[in-house]
Amino acid sequence: MSRGQFTTLMEVFQSVPDPRKARGKRYPLAYLLVLISAAMAAGQKAGRGIAQWIQLHASEVIECLDPPRESMPSASTIRRTMRDVDAEVLEEGVSILALVQGSCEEGASNSSGEAEEGQDKTLQGMALDGKELRGVRAHGQPTALISLTEHGSGIVYAQRAVEQGSNEITAAPKLLEGLELQGKVITMDALHTQRALAERILEQGGDYLMVVKDNQPELRAAIALLFAEPPWLPRQRDQECQGQQTVSKAHGRLETRVLETSNALSDYLDWPGVAQVMRRSCRRVRIKTGEVEHHTSYGITSLPWPQVSAAQIEALWRGHWTIENRVHYVRDVTMGEDACHMRTGNAPHTMATMRNALLSLFRHKGWNNIADALRYYAANFSEALELVGAVPDRL
Repeated sequence: MSRGQFTTLMEVFQSVPDPRKARGKRYPLAYLLVLISAAMAAGQKAGRGIAQWIQLHASEVIECLDPPRESMPSASTIRRTMRDVDAEVLEEGVSILALVQGSCEEGASNSSGEAEEGQDKTLQGMALDGKELRGVRAHGQPTALISLTEHGSGIVYAQRAVEQGSNEITAAPKLLEGLELQGKVITMDALHTQRALAERILEQGGDYLMVVKDNQPELRAAIALLFAEPPWLPRQRDQECQGQQTVSKAHGRLETRVLETSNALSDYLDWPGVAQVMRRSCRRVRIKTGEVEHHTSYGITSLPWPQVSAAQIEALWRGHWTIENRVHYVRDVTMGEDACHMRTGNAPHTMATMRNALLSLFRHKGWNNIADALRYYAANFSEALELVGAVPDRL
């Protein structure tokens, strides 16, 4: 099967080359990866727990999968498999599967600034951000991954390991290399507000929304001055500046956010493709104590003025948090990534890729609460196998 035709996770596993020598090979690689992914879907978080889960379900494994031998793989076999598997090939296959499933979704939620009625530009936000695997740092080489996640759905469309001795800034352009970005808006925090990345996104047909902080001092100062001392008269404000106010109440806080955007600096700033600059003011009141906090952020975007409104930009700015709330937090807390100390070889990257794949599968199946999904598949062995597309005669 070609890599452009993946419809199940097992098909992805079958595309991964087996790094082992023929001598002493007791289990097919795809079979091992199916068992590992099914165990992780059932809530197991590391090598020993995965192996024990497989052992406890040995009779069901034999009945459902008709494996070549009746003995079950040990914990050391599980750890070696995760250590030696080609994580980059696995990552590529998982990304293709996510794209295929994403294209098949009907009525998927889109909180990314989709064009309003009467506007001709439809936007899909994609959050770019990095994540360190903290469980690995305690025992091995620090491992960091950078990924691209769709706003709203939380589907991870691409992920890449940050090379040792390098950083996220150099890894980001490599992550985007070769991706189709037409109609996509790449959102990112201030670390990635870099000219080279802006150029790469524009070259590939996409747009960017970048937060500006003190790592770009001249850019930040220019934007802050524009809104602090606007060059337009009060009666010209509506022609020179757009605004959007949003109010939300959650977690014991009442937040009022005001986004202002202008194209007044487009011809002045030395920045690739900049079309608008933004100031975003947030007033947060802690309801219980009455304590008030104020925070002001600045940003730039290549989205054209005035076709893309302040309301759309605010939705994109807020949508960036999808990668934290629906991916990083869930992997860390619900799926136990921070507590996992598998650290040798490709194991950390492989485990993270598996978690991303399972998150996409869970949500494709309609699960909104991932903890509920883990409990369900822990209690339903055959359903866990079905989730990953296990077919006995193809293992």
